[in-house]
Amino acid sequence: MFFLTTALTYIPGVSDAEGNFLGLFRLDLIDDLLHFGSGVWAMLAAWHSTRASLAYFRIFGSLYLLDAAVGLVTQRGILDLGVFLAEYPNLSVWETVGANLPHILIGGIAVLIGFVWGRNTQGRPNATRDA
Repeated sequence: MFFLTTALTYIPGVSDAEGNFLGLFRLDLIDDLLHFGSGVWAMLAAWHSTRASLAYFRIFGSLYLLDAAVGLVTQRGILDLGVFLAEYPNLSVWETVGANLPHILIGGIAVLIGFVWGRNTQGRPNATRDA
């Protein structure tokens, strides 16, 4: 998913004339690197072990939810350091929610997997590496 998000930003027509991804929000090189890095991290965690995968979901999900919460309040992200470096974008409430909704959904699902579902899988062998 994160590799696809990164790749799509470079396909003509996916971003509008102002550079907004799917016409909704702007993704820059820092955002692309964060998405790509998230994908690499997920891939390495999945390859390594169940424990590493659960740690990924817990840490990643928590960071994405934090980024969404900061984004809802400040209209700028914390993961890309926008809260410290970017100008105030002056978005409407709906634009702010729309820009942060992907991080709310993805972060929320990751936290559920890591903390709720992960609690039920502790101690089980990893089918791909431990079998």
